[in-house]
Amino acid sequence: MSEIGQYIFNGLMLGMIYAMVAVGFTLFFGVLDVIKFSHGDTLMVGAFAGLTASIALTLVGVTSPLLQLICVVLFAVGVTGALGALIAKYLILPLHKAPPLNTLLATLMLGTVIREAVRLFYPDGSNPKPFPALLPTSSLELGSMSLRIDNLILLACGLAAIAGVHFLITRTKLGMAIRAVAQDGETARLMGINFEAVVLFTFALGSGLAALAGVMNGLYYNEVNFNVGLLLGVIGFAAAILGGLGNMYGAIIGGFLFATLQVLGSALLPALIPDIPSAYKDVFAFAAVIIFMAWKPTGLIAEKSSERV
Repeated sequence: MSEIGQYIFNGLMLGMIYAMVAVGFTLFFGVLDVIKFSHGDTLMVGAFAGLTASIALTLVGVTSPLLQLICVVLFAVGVTGALGALIAKYLILPLHKAPPLNTLLATLMLGTVIREAVRLFYPDGSNPKPFPALLPTSSLELGSMSLRIDNLILLACGLAAIAGVHFLITRTKLGMAIRAVAQDGETARLMGINFEAVVLFTFALGSGLAALAGVMNGLYYNEVNFNVGLLLGVIGFAAAILGGLGNMYGAIIGGFLFATLQVLGSALLPALIPDIPSAYKDVFAFAAVIIFMAWKPTGLIAEKSSERV
């Protein structure tokens, strides 16, 4: 039972990170009907920005883990939010009325540029970097199961972040403007809504959420590397498709569902086929997603369809 409980907890932790990435894809698709394929690499920039902030604070003598953590999160979210807004203003919006493949190709190439720039220009960027342990490392004993306090904190922070985005979207005037633009951009303009400002804010919001996911991933695994956004971006997109692209609730469900598939793969594959290690959990999860997409192409919660990609 303790092993099962540990698997469940690990699935919740991974699902939270995936859900945060998937929500970003959903926000972008909601306001402009585009899929920003550089989203995962934006997450990676957030993780490296947080690492840079931690290193800089250590060099100037700030050693308090709590103060470092606050500064790391704020700096990572700020840098990545600004990057997301810049990408929207100078790449996404100019291509808004272009053929869909133009946007797809542009964001795909941009992700490669960002990833390779970090690898080439960040000091020793091609190698994994240790991420500072800024959270308590003690454990909470529940019977025979041991839960790390830092993971519980990360899980609570992820829940708070998603709840905050949900509150912003559903309970504020800014959220009402975002929903109006998502429903009909032209009508929203006629109603006096600043279309461009709403789009820029939405891309900044989704990118900032990705930065938080990147910092959480670094704190969870205690390292970051320039390739971290590649896999997380694909998984986040798969989670958004699983839940139903364009639906925030679906993106959250899809994130946890993908994590469940990974956990099942890591637990079942070695038991069923001893020669296959649990590292093949990603293969199992993606194969399950392919089968699910063939069965239900619209995802769990179909809300919006569009010709744009």
